[in-house]
Amino acid sequence: MSVLRVAPRTAVILTLASVAAFATFTWPFFVPAQPEATARTTEAPLVFIVVLPVLLALVLAELSSGGIDSKALAMLGVLAAVNAALRPLGAGTAGIETVFFLLVLAGRVFGPGFGFLLGAISLFASALLTAGVGPWLPFQMLAAAWLGLGAGLLPSRLRGRAEIAVLAGYGAVAAYAYGLLMNLWFWPFSVGADTQLSYVAGAPMLENLHRFAVFTAVTSTFGWDTGRAVTTAVAIVLVGPAVLAALRRAARRAAFDAPVTFAAPTVGPASGTPTVDSGTATATVDSASGAPVGGHGVGPDAVPTALPGRTGGGTPPER
Repeated sequence: MSVLRVAPRTAVILTLASVAAFATFTWPFFVPAQPEATARTTEAPLVFIVVLPVLLALVLAELSSGGIDSKALAMLGVLAAVNAALRPLGAGTAGIETVFFLLVLAGRVFGPGFGFLLGAISLFASALLTAGVGPWLPFQMLAAAWLGLGAGLLPSRLRGRAEIAVLAGYGAVAAYAYGLLMNLWFWPFSVGADTQLSYVAGAPMLENLHRFAVFTAVTSTFGWDTGRAVTTAVAIVLVGPAVLAALRRAARRAAFDAPVTFAAPTVGPASGTPTVDSGTATATVDSASGAPVGGHGVGPDAVPTALPGRTGGGTPPER
């Protein structure tokens, strides 16, 4: 099921915005950048840092206008608050992250649009709690949003152990991808020049990609990223079945995907009075007072056709 329905137009906008946002991570491979820490004060990086939140706000607004209701919004707020509270428990120590497993599970249950929003909002809320607001925050929000989006796009027919295995594997891969993206946003400007790990402005793309791969492997892949991947996979295996069951039960009770329809009044075949079709039952309505007359209407004001101990459509028997 998908709580937040992604219409075709929204999907196109989401795709285009994601491509543009991905360019904010990768533009030094195409446009020469100054490989110095002070380069973040130059015009081009600042433009991307300003444009990135605009792109994110555009996608969030487009998704929200596509059909999110009060129940889905409440669920989104609750899960974002839980994720924000979970993140300080790990605080990134040795790569231990407690925020991603719930993001994967919620994206799996509620769909890609919900997962995208939950990832972005969770990282924003947790940054406020942990004083982690900085130029890196929009990049973290986008990377986490893509992680939730991908969880919602996994095959929907899987259940049981196969589903948990796929989610655990996805969580581990997504954890490595998150670390790679977060390395990519600052690598050209943090290492400095004249090292084997440094970004070389104007060098061929393959050469810089090789340097970046070595930098990522040495600094985070076998340390922080592995800790994040192991934490996410283990958490999904241990608590995934219970959390999935709870989220699906909440989704069923809230009836997020129940359509609301209104039918036009019709004319009753016998009395000629208008009737109201509620979708599951009909009630004949008095044209003057609007009160239901007979039938089997629903709601607190509905009048049954016959009450126990009475006959003649509601007339009490003679004693």
